[in-house]
Amino acid sequence: MNNALASTLLLLTIVHLGGADWPEYRGPSHDGRSPERIARSWPSTGPRQLWKIPSPGGFSSFVIADGRCFTLVLRDIEGASREMLSALDADTGRELWAATLGVAKYDGGGDAGADGNKGGDGPRSTPAVDDGRVYTLSSRLLLQCFDAKSGQTLWTHDLVKEHGAPSLRWGNAQSPVLDGDRLFVAGGGPGESILAFNKRDGSIVWKGFDEKMTHATAVPTTILGRRQVVFFVQSGLLSVDPETGKELWRHAHPYKTSTAASPVIDGDIVYCSAGYTVGGSAARITRSGEIWTATRLYFKEGNKPLANHWSTPVLKDGHLYGMFQFKEFGNGPMKCVDIRTGDVKWEQPGFGPGNVILVADQVLALSDDGQLVLIEPTPTGYKENARADVLGGKCWTTPAVSGGRVFARSTTEAVCLDVRPVPASK
Repeated sequence: MNNALASTLLLLTIVHLGGADWPEYRGPSHDGRSPERIARSWPSTGPRQLWKIPSPGGFSSFVIADGRCFTLVLRDIEGASREMLSALDADTGRELWAATLGVAKYDGGGDAGADGNKGGDGPRSTPAVDDGRVYTLSSRLLLQCFDAKSGQTLWTHDLVKEHGAPSLRWGNAQSPVLDGDRLFVAGGGPGESILAFNKRDGSIVWKGFDEKMTHATAVPTTILGRRQVVFFVQSGLLSVDPETGKELWRHAHPYKTSTAASPVIDGDIVYCSAGYTVGGSAARITRSGEIWTATRLYFKEGNKPLANHWSTPVLKDGHLYGMFQFKEFGNGPMKCVDIRTGDVKWEQPGFGPGNVILVADQVLALSDDGQLVLIEPTPTGYKENARADVLGGKCWTTPAVSGGRVFARSTTEAVCLDVRPVPASK
């Protein structure tokens, strides 16, 4: 092989393995999916650790873009516990800068570990990063935009003071959502409970509705050829036109105490679920011109079989894979569920309320006690491809994948792991 050809093949390999950024909560397409291909197994010692650092407090996940990763942490500064946006070098884990989001909302739960039922203090929201800017929504509903390189504050909105946002138990947990040139959040008072901002200057594009917010993050999606943003509010699912804020359709779903998992969309079917004895349901969306209708397919009430406490499942070939449980800390099951019927195809205990993503054709799960697990997404039965103990502390966060690396964190530490596929032998 000549040097020119070898260099070309190396460049193609680097481009292929470079992978996509992971710019928002649950990834580039808002559904927990990554197009990257990663290793289908790893040694008994686990994937190669690239770095591990302290990362105290809260349940904010990582977002990754342009060689940097961002998350929200809890730090004691001048005698007060404060939420901080931390910007790290994605290659080394070295902190580049940090910015305060204000005094953390106090929960009083402490850090009870994987077998405890207290949430602990600190941020629950995940940042979003786009075009050199980072967007955050604090537990006290302070919406901010920062320069990704310097950490300079570019604009700020206090949703409580400016829009009459109500207080939620445990504080805000929803993440800011970007779609096109707009940023979407739930969190205002009557007449402005759903808000769309211009992501560049922070100006209001539209506002409306009298809904009550939950802890769930909205999902931008396309259904029946129409772009829309689906919010999971206390009345159930609400779909709006992202350009105008016009209501498209609704699907009623009960609310009790907290709703925290995002909706999941499969074509014209939308699934949603909550804990606290609420359960899961799905609706089929139909359209006749500008008339939209959501028709319930099923509703399975209770903590079994379909409660998703805060763990949003991923979708593969018409089946949901994820942690379906409520307060089964340390041992709650992962399940495979037919999204069209709600039928459970299989379940496997031992995960607790962790989280999953779908990386190409594999489910990557992070259990609540720090086990990273590769699972084959098939409805025929549970098939585990690899497992490793990668984190201490309590892991209620969603892992992220970018450039052949897994970024994950707990209430005590963060880790970056090399999961690039092994090159085929020549």
